[in-house]
Amino acid sequence: MSIRNGIIAAIALLLPATAALAQDVTLKFGHAATSKHLFQDGLVMFADKVTAKTGGKVKIEVYGDRQLGDDKQLLEGVQLGTIDGALVSVPTMPLVLNSPIFDSLQLPFLVPSYDKMAEVLSSDVGQKLLDSLATNNIKGLGYIEAGQRHFLSRTKAVKTVADFAGLKTRIVPTPLHKAIWEAVGTAPIGMAFGEVFSALETGTIDAVEINLSSAFAESYYEAAKNATLTGHYFWPGVLMMGSAKYDGLSDEQKKAIAEAGHEVIAQHYAHARDQEAQITKQLEEKGVTISKIEDLAEMQAKTKPVLDAWVAKDPLIEAFVNAVEK
Repeated sequence: MSIRNGIIAAIALLLPATAALAQDVTLKFGHAATSKHLFQDGLVMFADKVTAKTGGKVKIEVYGDRQLGDDKQLLEGVQLGTIDGALVSVPTMPLVLNSPIFDSLQLPFLVPSYDKMAEVLSSDVGQKLLDSLATNNIKGLGYIEAGQRHFLSRTKAVKTVADFAGLKTRIVPTPLHKAIWEAVGTAPIGMAFGEVFSALETGTIDAVEINLSSAFAESYYEAAKNATLTGHYFWPGVLMMGSAKYDGLSDEQKKAIAEAGHEVIAQHYAHARDQEAQITKQLEEKGVTISKIEDLAEMQAKTKPVLDAWVAKDPLIEAFVNAVEK
């Protein structure tokens, strides 16, 4: 009887753990853009994939409009385990993690198209970048695109490199962005994303380098009516969870989330590519003048030394560049 009772007791101890693995899971994922933004679209795509792969056992709740915090707060919350998951804009990564590795995704005029960016981010190099986050207690899952960056000015239409000279231009205050826009000839000003609209409205800044999806979603077109299509770099967000939160899931749940994060890359980059043409028309309907830079080759030449300097900073940056160029 004692042996039988011991077996029953052992089974009883295992039951709560087994039941926990079978329970439905709800995870909260945040991003810092508006609910009209491409980041919202991408996170919803990811959430839908997770739901389909788990038969509804894992549900992703998407919180936009900075409800869970700005990019820095989201990244730190994921690390601390106070936020389940997030989509964090790439420029925040080197600022918070003190590593230039993710600068590789925003080197000037390196990646020629949405399709090429999706191809490289879906490759082994893209996965190595995600895997590098493990040392910061982060599980990297994939990438979602906010849109190729262009230039929006309130004072004049920028059509040549000479037109950039001295323009007070809002940037995310990273060393890479500062170096790029100083090379172009602007007067870059580091500023929080939430302050850009009022700064344009009051003339505190003359311009902002921005993706068209944000210019439309944040209504920047009300304060700045001149857009120049430069396509100087892309603006990926990194899809992530805290390592502890991810590791606490069942193997099946982890597999579904990892697969969904990888699959959403190509799907969302195609979506972002198609949306850019649509948003361009919507901005024109709002009274924005759309121009193209006439001497793009000169702008590329001015920023090439910045690209070269950053390639030397880390072997993984060089690997990313090689993957794009091969």
